[in-house]
Amino acid sequence: MAGPGILRAGPGGCVGQLDDKVVLLSGGASDIGRASALRLAEAGARVVIGDVVDGGAEAVAREVADAGGVALAAACDVRSEDSVATFVALAVAEFGGIDGLDHNAAWSHPRLDTDAGDIDLGVWARVLETNTRGALLLARHAIPHMVARGGGSIVNISSGTSTIGESTRVAYGVSKAAINQLTRHLATRYGRDGIRANAIAPGFILTRTAEANVPEVTQSRLAEANPTRRLGRPDDIARVVVFLCSESASYINGQVLHVDGGHQISGVM
Repeated sequence: MAGPGILRAGPGGCVGQLDDKVVLLSGGASDIGRASALRLAEAGARVVIGDVVDGGAEAVAREVADAGGVALAAACDVRSEDSVATFVALAVAEFGGIDGLDHNAAWSHPRLDTDAGDIDLGVWARVLETNTRGALLLARHAIPHMVARGGGSIVNISSGTSTIGESTRVAYGVSKAAINQLTRHLATRYGRDGIRANAIAPGFILTRTAEANVPEVTQSRLAEANPTRRLGRPDDIARVVVFLCSESASYINGQVLHVDGGHQISGVM
């Protein structure tokens, strides 16, 4: 253990397009967060994994280590500025700086996140506090360290719901639309400092939660309606995270990239 609640795992040895880059990853215990951590480490990055799930970040860090990568795991509640500041400081203390930030942490509740007339304002506040304010806090604390390294890459996980209308999930949709605008702001303001900011808007991703809660017949219909004729997997998003963090994406800035197999253009969303 490198400190209270922190796990330093892995001897290194992965070689790839992110060699020796240090990437912060919030929401690392989620399916997309886990897949991203593994792919980032595979590409050579030293991954700093944060989550509020008890033991979640540590479990993913162990997977990274088992695969030959390097990870630092820590508790991080993106709703708390103190927690975010500590998370960032740990990364800098352990690895000397920050080159990338992947904001995965999010919260929503499909039964409580209703419509503008009914939604409990406490639910509204929690969704925006986690999804949008969390993105702001992470960027605010990470950017000075990126500037000190000569630049870096910010990747915010948005959603296809950010650009469409829905009759429910008003808070979630608003929070993700706000992330898109925050991303454009960061790109415009800090591009001159060598920092790129982009967002990924996934479509329907077959996470463990989705597999458990979405009927198979609905999954099949969504897959059939998708121009790519399949549903997305967490690794589909993780591969794009790696790309956006790499020099291969050095001229991509301020974009919201829909990674959904064509769901949105086909009207499935």
